[in-house]
Amino acid sequence: MANNNYFSHPNALIDSKHIGSNTRIWAFSHILPGAKIGEDCNICEAVFIENEVEVGNRVTIKNGVQIWDGITIEDDVFIGPNVTFSNDPFPRSKRHLSNYPKTIVRKGASLGANATILPGITIGQYAMIGAGAVVTKDVPPYAIVVGNPARIKGYAEGMGKSAVVIENTDTDVGIRELDVKGVSIVTLPEVVDLRGKLTFAEIHGHLPFVPERYFLVYGVPSKEVRGAHAHYECHQFISCVHGTCSVMVDDGEKRVEVLLNHPNIGVHVPPMVWAVEYKYSSDAVLLVLASQKYNAADYIRDYDIFVKEIGK
Repeated sequence: MANNNYFSHPNALIDSKHIGSNTRIWAFSHILPGAKIGEDCNICEAVFIENEVEVGNRVTIKNGVQIWDGITIEDDVFIGPNVTFSNDPFPRSKRHLSNYPKTIVRKGASLGANATILPGITIGQYAMIGAGAVVTKDVPPYAIVVGNPARIKGYAEGMGKSAVVIENTDTDVGIRELDVKGVSIVTLPEVVDLRGKLTFAEIHGHLPFVPERYFLVYGVPSKEVRGAHAHYECHQFISCVHGTCSVMVDDGEKRVEVLLNHPNIGVHVPPMVWAVEYKYSSDAVLLVLASQKYNAADYIRDYDIFVKEIGK
């Protein structure tokens, strides 16, 4: 059928009265009464949408997708063919939950064909889920994840473009400013002789602030993400003193990934910059110098809150 608000194929079954204008629903799709569908969506063939579901505007849902109770799809999301959602972590026949875990796909995210999304997960804005990936935990904003279980392989700039990746090859001691606001790569002195190598930093010379605290991250069992936060006031200086690690920095507009692969290289991360450390080698030892003693209130751990704070 067709009306002034939206189009549906004659072989579609539409029970919901909450369908936005200019949305198109194709053959053999079934939308239950409680579902809410936004404007200008494209719901392809053989899609099933349950009652406790909200779908935003300009969403594309390709063939063979089922969206179950408890799932929210925000604006501008792309869901590839045969993506599989689930909403019960311990399903049994003829047993139903009184409340389903909330699964949220944030604005602009893309889910590749045949990806599987476990219940209770949040997929961050503009994240990219690779075809066939099995997503078992939350995905950070802009992250590109692949595999089973899905792991981060990089970061996107927004609409799919990869973030700039820098492999620092400078040997000159000094500071290199990056496109991300206030972030810089610091190359420290290195002394080499027959006895080995030595690198050092002077507080009022090479380091951009006076440290009040340090900590080490080591023994990371896999390429798991650590960090994933910003600070209101604290500065950090991050260096991989053994092995390799990557640091992704984000000022809310631009993202740059820096490979730390030498102990005389560090990244200065100022306040109000989102930072993520990942791609740890098995022998990596990450040294972090901080300008303040630990203060839980100084951390911003939610990316959406981070973006709002920047806007202020």
